[in-house]
Amino acid sequence: MPEKLMEYFNKQPRLGSLSTADKNGRVNVAYFGSPRMVDDKTVFMGLGKNRTFENLQENPLAVFMIMEPGKTIMDWKGIRVYVRMTDCQISGSKLDEMKVAIAKVAGEDAAKMMHAAITFEIQEIRPLADFGQGWEKSI
Repeated sequence: MPEKLMEYFNKQPRLGSLSTADKNGRVNVAYFGSPRMVDDKTVFMGLGKNRTFENLQENPLAVFMIMEPGKTIMDWKGIRVYVRMTDCQISGSKLDEMKVAIAKVAGEDAAKMMHAAITFEIQEIRPLADFGQGWEKSI
């Protein structure tokens, strides 16, 4: 099933939210379109110098959530991907590659805002809503 998950996670266009918390537990949520699942255990994304970046420096745990509307609330699809930041580069080839990729999709101005290339390890995958089903049935 990892192929189905990667296909769903990387589908474009799409927006998802990334929830983080600082060392004191103050939460932040922000929307992103750039995270890419590169294999069944890894998510890679670019970040500006913002609250999400600051929170990850204090607390490496986060949740990325993708939602797709349906005809009724019970028809909505989506997943919650629980992650741990394992690498943060504010210079170097990973950041340069991320800026090039973002420039192609979102333009040069968006690429210039990128401050860091972040790598996350996937810890857990859950459905959008837990109704006793696995994530596979929620996408």
